[in-house]
Amino acid sequence: MFEKLEFTLQRYDELSGLVSNPEVIADQPVWRKYMKEMGDLEDLVTAYKEYKKVREELEDAKSMLSEADSELKDLIKDEIPRLEELILSFEEKLKVLMLPKDENDDKNVFLEIRAGTGGEEAALFGSDLLRMYMRYAERRGWKTEMMDIADTGLGGIKEAVILIKGKGAYSRLKYESGAHRVQRVPETESSGRVHTSAATVAVLPEVDDVEIEIDPNDVRVDVYRSSGHGGQSVNTTDSAVRLTHVPTGLVVTCQDEKSQIKNKDKAFRVLKARLYDLKMQEQQDELSKERKNQVGTGDRSERIRTYNFPQGRVSDHRTGVTLYKLEYFLDGDLDEIIDGLIAKDQADRMQDF
Repeated sequence: MFEKLEFTLQRYDELSGLVSNPEVIADQPVWRKYMKEMGDLEDLVTAYKEYKKVREELEDAKSMLSEADSELKDLIKDEIPRLEELILSFEEKLKVLMLPKDENDDKNVFLEIRAGTGGEEAALFGSDLLRMYMRYAERRGWKTEMMDIADTGLGGIKEAVILIKGKGAYSRLKYESGAHRVQRVPETESSGRVHTSAATVAVLPEVDDVEIEIDPNDVRVDVYRSSGHGGQSVNTTDSAVRLTHVPTGLVVTCQDEKSQIKNKDKAFRVLKARLYDLKMQEQQDELSKERKNQVGTGDRSERIRTYNFPQGRVSDHRTGVTLYKLEYFLDGDLDEIIDGLIAKDQADRMQDF
């Protein structure tokens, strides 16, 4: 471990010199590549330097014991356990920082919500989830952009796709993929019986053109008139766009904009993200055969969380955490559960690593 850390420190110092070199600065693509590599290593290097500093303090303290007077010895003996504890905490932090980084963690995300079993109640729950994630994005200082939405006209949504832009968006939201279950009494239920409904969430990293190339011949483009509540016309032009990727059968629709060109652009961005996700899922299937402990497979059908309204609780089935503050959770206060998922994922990966 420490050999790797020393090598990382040397590489960081080497990069520091390279990015200051006028010849490298003149070659902007290479300069940006080195700057990104430096940025990726910065947290690890900073932590390792702090660790080495504390380690030196501990060694100095131990060497002073034999020469110190009795009063100073007492002070040093009190200081040594504190430094030893600090070293242990740094070692744990370094292990986490050394874990292979998910290359998508810094990317923006497309978050897709689809109503599942439960009819209109599932659609209403989908609307609750959409608001929850938009509130969470707001709390984190991220920006949101509606890509597509199909509502029921009764306050619910059949499906919705939003783009969430912000640092670390994928690193935190990637754990939300899966089936979300709700238990509550619908407003139309006169007997007060609790119904169970579901909605699925998919979190896809936004990808660059260089990561996914789409052959235009593989995509069928259909245009049609946008429709809104109750099927009423939103506008009188064929501005809505439907893309069908023939090789995979993936279908993307977008009618949020009045411009056909803008809707087509949005639809292609979502299609690229879905194709990238498909590629990543195939790779993950291979990796998961070798990995026993996972925070979740990312399978859209996997039930990951239950929202129980009568009891005011939310339960995450991967970590076993239950919180009795459903109202706050649905208002975007997700960090406690997401932090737990990140910690579990890190522990599992550390075991494998």
